[in-house]
Amino acid sequence: MQRRNPVRTPALPLLAVVLALALSACATGPRVATDADPTADFSAYRTYAFYQPIAMEQSGYTSYLSDRIKQSVRREMDARGYRFDAEDPDLRVNFQGYIREEQDVYSVPRSDVQYFYSYRARTYFAVPVWYDQTRVSRYTVGTLTIDLVDAERNHLVWTGDAIGRVTQRTPEQRATAADQAVAAIFAQYPFVAGSGATRP
Repeated sequence: MQRRNPVRTPALPLLAVVLALALSACATGPRVATDADPTADFSAYRTYAFYQPIAMEQSGYTSYLSDRIKQSVRREMDARGYRFDAEDPDLRVNFQGYIREEQDVYSVPRSDVQYFYSYRARTYFAVPVWYDQTRVSRYTVGTLTIDLVDAERNHLVWTGDAIGRVTQRTPEQRATAADQAVAAIFAQYPFVAGSGATRP
């Protein structure tokens, strides 16, 4: 019996899988996690300013992205009744963003058809073979962290992280994504200015 090279046909188009993953990631948005100091008296906080220097500006200069995040933070803090006071704030806001490369390893089902020649039957016949093929997907993950610091004690009282895949290519797309991440983080902030009670 003589063996010939197999003819391979994919069982699932890889592009369809990638598109489905991308669409599901867009639909769910970033993953947000928050933490608060249980001993902090949030009813004492009515004003805010930005920490100096902002962690994202450790190099000594601002960027379009850090300026956009500041605008977004001010929008969210103002909406909760806090007043901006650069001279004597109750809270100082700090933020940092960074990216890292990650990879997913997964299997894609595939099938082969192998042809064999039978000298007895004097013809070729096909034998189907199924197996899993390993794929590696590399992608970029971005994290935005926002901290609220008690200005008098220089003590962290609340922090929030937004973590998600970075798929934006243009500066405006990245700025819009950062704005959405700030909104997602503050959606988990339960307090309003001058009140220790949490929002419904």
